[in-house]
Amino acid sequence: MTDEQLDTPYRPGGWTIRQVVHHCADSHLNAYVRLKLTLTEEKPTIKPYLEARWAELSDSTLPVTSSLALLEGVHTRWAFLLRSLSPEDLKKRFVHPEHGKEFQLDELIALYGWHCRHHLAHVMGLTQPGAGFSVSYQ
Repeated sequence: MTDEQLDTPYRPGGWTIRQVVHHCADSHLNAYVRLKLTLTEEKPTIKPYLEARWAELSDSTLPVTSSLALLEGVHTRWAFLLRSLSPEDLKKRFVHPEHGKEFQLDELIALYGWHCRHHLAHVMGLTQPGAGFSVSYQ
């Protein structure tokens, strides 16, 4: 994609594609840390973060290759760790103070399995014929 395409909002008033890619890296990095905290502490209270404010920081203007590399690294480590989990590990819980409730690790895993695919659908919606531009994938 060109810089112009990457700086296109995926919907009116929404983030640009560049911001979405950086958001996925930020989000999955936070989720990976939450997973590790839950595996090593007794029902930790995780630290929420303000996603919209993170998307406005200067690093959201970097080339997307930096976040794609970060995602590749986090996903490699995350997948390796996930393969080692027992059924008991998947039932471990953490507290999310924004939601005022506990979540199990299997819920976290399901959410983040969906998360990047959800945002990829936003991006792919812009790359369809008639959406304003097209992208070729190799």
